[in-house]
Amino acid sequence: MPDFSDPRLTPPRRGRGLRMQVSAGVAALRDAPRPDAEMVTQALHGETMTVFNESGEFGLVQMERDRYVGWTLMDALSAPVSEPTHRVSALRTYAYSQPHLKSAPFGLISMGSAVTVTGEENGFFKTSRGGWLTAGHVQPLGTYLDDPADIALRYLHTPYLWGGCESLGLDCTGLTRAAFHACGVTLPRDSDMQFAWSGEAVADWNAPGALKRNDLVFWKGHVGIMLDDKTLLHANGHHMAVAKEPLLMAIPRIAKEYGEPKGARRIDISKERERTPDWLTAK
Repeated sequence: MPDFSDPRLTPPRRGRGLRMQVSAGVAALRDAPRPDAEMVTQALHGETMTVFNESGEFGLVQMERDRYVGWTLMDALSAPVSEPTHRVSALRTYAYSQPHLKSAPFGLISMGSAVTVTGEENGFFKTSRGGWLTAGHVQPLGTYLDDPADIALRYLHTPYLWGGCESLGLDCTGLTRAAFHACGVTLPRDSDMQFAWSGEAVADWNAPGALKRNDLVFWKGHVGIMLDDKTLLHANGHHMAVAKEPLLMAIPRIAKEYGEPKGARRIDISKERERTPDWLTAK
């Protein structure tokens, strides 16, 4: 079994902590308790985490979804946790103050956000923390799609954002993780983890026709998803956006920064859907 120990996934050993939930549209996790510190990841609305200690307005937390550790604003969290019933299925949607499209919006929440539906009126779902959502923009938990590449394409032209995981900005692994999450498959947060812990290696991946739709191609520090055997879709700093391009054109350009590709992985969705991966439960 691979070694799943990693400082990015290691919380402080200071008791059990307090379980809380993101009530803001999104919560940034940073590498230090400062607003100008590097954002290492984001937690979407409704995601749960454990708070271990506080420093000023920040709390040191570990996310339940992927074990990632970072500092986040306590104002973005609330307790007790409401167990979710639905997830946002639109790329993004407004949360409204009332069940009417003319009511004042609270803000935007992105695809994959978890909500607890407590009522329905006038084509809107009432949620425990996020206001009223258009009923057609959410789906019950357990409703999955089957094509990660199709999900990833919905983010085309979305701005690149280091550490981003939402529809307003995301990075390379934020994109691949969101695409597979919509299909019921949990991926770790960073590209080295995805390469080491997810799927199976594609043998002779660089041979003509070896790759297929939904394969992941990895570099040291980067990943993209294949739309077919020749076309790569990835959130990247060159375009500063989610872009699609021929893989054979991307490889030499990316090599200048990340070197040659490390390889490719193929994830069996039917096998991995709703499975709790070993890396998520490792101690």
